[in-house]
Amino acid sequence: MLDDPETVTLTRDVVAILIPAGTKVELPEGASALITQALGGSFTIQVQGHLFRIGGSDADALGKQVVRGPDVNENASDEELEKAVWAQLRTCYDPEIPIDIVELGLVYESRLEPVDPDNAGGPRKAVIRMTLTAPGCGMGDVLVNDVKTKVLQVPMVTEADVELTFDPPWSRDMMSEAAQLQVGMY
Repeated sequence: MLDDPETVTLTRDVVAILIPAGTKVELPEGASALITQALGGSFTIQVQGHLFRIGGSDADALGKQVVRGPDVNENASDEELEKAVWAQLRTCYDPEIPIDIVELGLVYESRLEPVDPDNAGGPRKAVIRMTLTAPGCGMGDVLVNDVKTKVLQVPMVTEADVELTFDPPWSRDMMSEAAQLQVGMY
């Protein structure tokens, strides 16, 4: 959450995701919104008492700058590409929790593999296995889409296979120590 929430006026119509239901809602140009969280290029806003998530690609509707993908050398090694993928995963946030999904312990696996096994230096596919803090979370599809979108911004990554699993089920013990301290669970 922001220490000092900011009130903005929407500069254009924008499709937002209702929190926690995960349904899409079109918010009209001119609506007043309170930005309550701005992390990883995405925004949680409050409009008429309801919380919504605005993706980073629509930041301009809030008068904010659209965040660009990572700057990775076109001849990057697999190790450099994997670091860039993990960096992108750290820009994905649950709209209600101000901690990234890596620190929350939601990412069980992330690896890169060649799209074409006969062309090891060619395009890569990111294979990610992750979970949610609760199986019934309406924001699950939104988080999975956010992961795909951000990972596909990494140069040379042309495919993203994101598997949502609940085995093993998430528990607070999966959070990093820093994340537990941040939410007062340590």
